[in-house]
Amino acid sequence: MKPVRFALGLLALGCAVWLGAYLSGERSRIVDMTPLPAVQARGTTPSLDGAVEWLNTKPLGDADLRGKVVLVDFWTYSCINWLRTLPHVRAWADKYREQGLVVVGVHSPEFGFEQDLANVRAATARLQVDYPVAVDSRHTIWRAFGNSAWPAIHILDARGRLRHTHLGEGGFEKTERVLQELLAEAGAGTVDRTLVQVQGSGSQAQADWASLRSPETYVGHARTHNFASPGGIARDRVRDYSAPAALRLNAWALSGPWRVGGEAASLHAANGRIVYRFQARDVHLVMGPTSRGQAVPFRVLVDGKPPGESHGADVDAHGMGTVVEHRLYQLVRQPGRIEPREFEIEFLAPGVEAFSFTFG
Repeated sequence: MKPVRFALGLLALGCAVWLGAYLSGERSRIVDMTPLPAVQARGTTPSLDGAVEWLNTKPLGDADLRGKVVLVDFWTYSCINWLRTLPHVRAWADKYREQGLVVVGVHSPEFGFEQDLANVRAATARLQVDYPVAVDSRHTIWRAFGNSAWPAIHILDARGRLRHTHLGEGGFEKTERVLQELLAEAGAGTVDRTLVQVQGSGSQAQADWASLRSPETYVGHARTHNFASPGGIARDRVRDYSAPAALRLNAWALSGPWRVGGEAASLHAANGRIVYRFQARDVHLVMGPTSRGQAVPFRVLVDGKPPGESHGADVDAHGMGTVVEHRLYQLVRQPGRIEPREFEIEFLAPGVEAFSFTFG
């Protein structure tokens, strides 16, 4: 989960992966068929007004949603926590649509590139998000709901009252049972009480929680930590960095001429590198080209060698891949024993910007 705070009316992007959620019982996959206690109403309908655009639908207002159970899913398309939730939300939208459920995805951006409507349109299509999406680039709907994390699910009953909220990953069984109860309460007739069974693939696969020991790490100076290049970060100017010979677990470093801005680091010559000492099954990096339409090739090494069968969905066994758009790239997926290893990515051309590492 990514908690977020507002300060002075502006979005303060003080986000971090909440490892407590990763390591808690929230991730349990035990299916409990015991009926839930009555779900109490918590408040009146927050507003969905304020979207800069609606995708997959005309704009939805109170009249369109009256008498419907509404699941509002706050997302931002590069967020690994949300990506691992998407298979469940998509399955619920399909299963319960005919029984009166409306799923509304509210895309509230974390990074600047996620404010770009063209990027959101492309991500919605690429990720097969086929339910209605409110593009909340100004965080108007986020504020109306008092939201504080990605992902976040808020469920409204057929009278427009807030009945359930879940922040972060997990809680899928409980959320679906709430949906079933509220649909039955709304008069949906016979509601299928089985639970959806989904298996995400690629970056949407559930994390290997037992082995995960590396936290989300931001590359921009506003929120980064564990930076190990000698001399530290030179904020907002180009500097030639070097990487130390050895890194402690969860430390990272740059090599080559990089400009480290508040939310990302941009490379200014070929063969710049980022190295990270990690322990996790999966390694992801949110990144993109600094110019639209540009393609930046890269090479990934794990412990100094091509990843082979440990390559992620966005690289081949030789570790080769290309940055062509702003999104999360899966670079490593290890099939065997998980232990501390050194990840390295070398960009073979300039013109790339890196935002954050996430793990799974």
